[in-house]
Amino acid sequence: MNMIERGRCFVERLRGLAKRSPYDWRQCPRCGSTWTTKYGGYYRYPYRLWGREQVRVQRHRCAPCGRTYGEEDPGLVWKAWYGREVQRQAVDGWMHLRSSMRRVAEWVRSGIGRQERWKQWCIWEEPKADNEGAACRLSASTVHRWLARAGAKAEEQRVGQLAGVSCSGQMGSDGLWARLRGGSQRVLLVLMDSVTGVVWGIKVVAEEESRQGWAALLTCAEQGGLLLSELRGLTSDGAQGLLSYLRQALSWVHHQRCVWHFWRTLAADLAQAVAKAVAGLAQEAARTVGPQVRAELIALLHAVLDAPSHERAEQALQQLRAHPWGIRIAQKVNEQFDRLLYHRLESHRGLLRVGPEWLWRDFRLRLSHGRNHGSEQRLERAGLLWLIYHNLTPAQKRVERKRHYKHPGQSPLEVAGADPGPISYLDALEV
Repeated sequence: MNMIERGRCFVERLRGLAKRSPYDWRQCPRCGSTWTTKYGGYYRYPYRLWGREQVRVQRHRCAPCGRTYGEEDPGLVWKAWYGREVQRQAVDGWMHLRSSMRRVAEWVRSGIGRQERWKQWCIWEEPKADNEGAACRLSASTVHRWLARAGAKAEEQRVGQLAGVSCSGQMGSDGLWARLRGGSQRVLLVLMDSVTGVVWGIKVVAEEESRQGWAALLTCAEQGGLLLSELRGLTSDGAQGLLSYLRQALSWVHHQRCVWHFWRTLAADLAQAVAKAVAGLAQEAARTVGPQVRAELIALLHAVLDAPSHERAEQALQQLRAHPWGIRIAQKVNEQFDRLLYHRLESHRGLLRVGPEWLWRDFRLRLSHGRNHGSEQRLERAGLLWLIYHNLTPAQKRVERKRHYKHPGQSPLEVAGADPGPISYLDALEV
């Protein structure tokens, strides 16, 4: 059962509880007998979004099996002081509004108890003292407990969470370093479909250059429902651990070198070439020759890396090699020539030429850079929460001046052909 099916079952169960009549509650949920009698009740005083309320829970006793049971409300959580909608709003405030737990707690309790910030919103209302009985005392630790519960649920659902979702075979991968408590560092690895944007796996490992870490990431993606035999191309930076794993376990997968990372590796070579070109020249001449040589080399590099075909790239590489100061740079480009141009092949249509760096911008804005997680387990659970959020949340429909979405109004799962419909990530997490 994947995340969409789990979310649908959760929603159907809650809607079924909301539709049950007093007559329906006469049937025992354990044995199914209707030979039941009312067996008293008790009161609950939960905090809802509209304030604190008093709810009477009717209990029943089943004559055949002798057990008792109470009527359930879809808006109430078992043994919880806060209603389900309060918990969902708090989790959504942390995930979607990119706020801290402390601010989420303050925002939610202000609306529940009409206190604190509510006095700034509705200045025409008579203010109430915060120490009255209706005051809400929701704390950041309670929000953290709800998030920890959602993270544990995401960890339990890791196996088969994307079963049945189609894969394009063109992938992108990258890592994000995070500093935990005690000064230790871990890297969060992610595997994403370059065509649909579906994140297939996320894993916390000790180091990025280890082959075991990348093997763990692909294993997690395989447990989630990915067929490794369908992989055709993988875009990433020059991590040696990933290259070693691909050569050993996935030899048929072509590794596309991230062009952006490759440009960074050429920075020192460009500086050395310019330094050799201006060596021995006067200061005025060096100011003219240096920028000119640098511009020529950059233009030749663009001609190679941005070539529309392999043939055009070969010709541009010959011109770079013929340049007086481009021999060393041409050698480096020649070493990675095929890996830099795999995205031009017809069999790799949709493969990106750069790694999925933009994913970490979205992750940092919502879940920080690892500072608020502390331990490796909490960091990985936060990553799993973000994975479910990312796959089930549709992109913005509105087109902005500086940001355009490839599939506006659609979630990555919808682009992949697995339309979740009205199911949200909160339903998949059973919040």
